[in-house]
Order: sequence, then C-alpha cells, then structure tokens
Amino acid sequence: MNENKLYKTLRITNITENIKGFKIFSFDSDEVLKYKAGQYLTFIHYEHNEEIRRSYSITSSPVLNESLSVGVKRIENGLFSRLLIDTAEIGDEVKTIGAGGIFILPDNFENYEQVFFFAAGSGITPIYSLLKTVLDGYKRVDVVLIYSNASYEKTIFLSELKEIEKKFPGRFHVKFLFSNTIELSKARLHRNLIIDLLKEFSIAEYAQTLFYICGPEAYMRLCTYTLQENDVPKSNIKREDFVINAAKKRDASPPDTTLHTAFIRLNEEMFNFEVHYPDSILQAAKKANVVLPYSCEAGRCASCIAKCLKGKIWHSYNEVLTEKELEDNLVLTCVGHPVNGDVELLIRTI
Repeated sequence: MNENKLYKTLRITNITENIKGFKIFSFDSDEVLKYKAGQYLTFIHYEHNEEIRRSYSITSSPVLNESLSVGVKRIENGLFSRLLIDTAEIGDEVKTIGAGGIFILPDNFENYEQVFFFAAGSGITPIYSLLKTVLDGYKRVDVVLIYSNASYEKTIFLSELKEIEKKFPGRFHVKFLFSNTIELSKARLHRNLIIDLLKEFSIAEYAQTLFYICGPEAYMRLCTYTLQENDVPKSNIKREDFVINAAKKRDASPPDTTLHTAFIRLNEEMFNFEVHYPDSILQAAKKANVVLPYSCEAGRCASCIAKCLKGKIWHSYNEVLTEKELEDNLVLTCVGHPVNGDVELLIRTI
C-alpha cells in the first residue's frame, strides 16, 4: 500500500457559511499543496472500514495568495457533505489526495481576449476561482459571468461578486438571473437569452473566446448546444460536472480482453500489476493494493487522469477528455483498459 505517500493532511483554519447550507472551508498544511484555478480537492473518509472519496471545488485563487479553500453544499443524503457542514470544526484535520480536474485555463491562455462563464447554483464554485484568477492574473482579458439562481437570497458569493464588479469596472460584467423574477423571459436561461447575451457582451471573435460552463446536466447541455449552434468552436467550450452520477456505463467491449501488465509511474514511485478485463486499470490497482488518485469511477471527473507513455488504452466511457487531450495520450484509469499489449502510465499528484 502506498496511501501514506499519496494522502495529504489538511487542517481546517476557518469556516464561513456563505448562504444557508453552503460553507467555505479554509485550510493550511505542513506540505505545500499546489493547485490550479478551477480544480477540486478529493477528500477521503473511512466509514465502516470502507474508504469514501468526495471532491469539492476550490474557491481560492492561486494568484492571490489566498488560503486554500473549498466550497461545500449540504446534500440531504450526502454522507460527506453532511459530515463537513454539520460537524466539522476549526482545527479538525481532513485527508486529501490533492488537487485534480481539467476545468482549468489552457497553457496558451494569452491567445484569448475574452472569457464567458456560465454558472447555475453551486456551479459557481470552481468558476469563482477561475474568474478571480483571470481578472487578477491577465489584465487585458475581458470577463463575463452569466449566473442563474433560484432567488437573490440563495445566490452563493453574491456580495463578493458585486465587490469584484466594482473593482474591475469595464472588464468584469455580471448578469444575475433569478427564477423568481417577475419578468419570465429573463428568469431562467434559455436558447434565445443566451444568443442575446452573446450579442450584448461579446467583444472578440469566438476563436479568441473561451466558454466555461458549470451547473446541472440539463443546464450545461443547453449552453453547450446553443454555443455550438452559434459557431463557437467545440474546443473552446469547457464543462465541469459538479454532481457526479457514479453509475457505470459501457459503450462497448474492448477489442482485446486478454491479460496485460500496467506499469505505473506515480510521482517518484513505480508499480506494476496485471489487468484483466472486465477490470479497469483502477480496479486492478485496488486488487493489487496500489493506491491511485480517483473520485467518481465513472469517467466523468478526471481525478484519475494519467499520461500514457507506452502502449494503448481503450476507454469504456469518457465524458471529460477532449479529442485533443486524447491525442495527447491523456487517459482515465477508472474506465481505461490496456489493449494490444502492456502499458506504461505517468500519474502526477505533486
């Protein structure tokens, strides 16, 4: 077992209730925990000798020297969220496998002139980190936030966003949408409203504009289809599922179901174990007592992302990696299966 080296301990230094049922938890650590805006932390909890993992989006910005913080929404039947919201106190320690996720700014971000953020409800959580980072770290980029909520009172970061809007006049534009408003045409986001908002706020060609979307699945689907319909390049649209459906899906069977060996370079350690279909690489790692990063186990969150250095990986399901990322040999171990021979993967958590 390699869990002691993979897991990191964080101490809660501050807890703030932003709105009822949503709290911000700030941490410090004896180790430096690196992260990028838009990522999340995956926490570990043991219940009845079973390891439970849940991921929560980071709300702090790495360019502002803020304390590392995450936002947690209380879910009625959510074991982990109830544990944090109802019982966690300052000074408590939590275990994490570190930061993960690819809902982040691209390496070539200097090529873009504008960013649109579409958020609904607690989908604002990773976007809050991203927009602060863009505004403070990239002075020439224009930022637009379209933010949907049930009501004024249930809007996370409402006062903070209004303060940011005052701090960056002319560069940061916020459009709040409330379901309980009298003007029904602007109560909820819909296709025609998205088109109107694009016309109102766009100042750059879509090729030089990025679009980030986070919210319920139907909301993200609406935004994605409307943007693509209006000639936004598919590669410029980034989505983040903040509610993970852990149901396993299989698109088909792999072309090769024979036994292969996976060689894993995890940070500075090397591991190898056999993988035999129907086990994925992650499932085989668990059986071999090799602890790898993961969260959803459904091909939707990218916590288990790895770089394939040798060999070929077939995915039974994938909702997170783009065609470009697949071409760059990025893979998901939770739904990845070696085919046509052994594989070598690189996984970095530090």
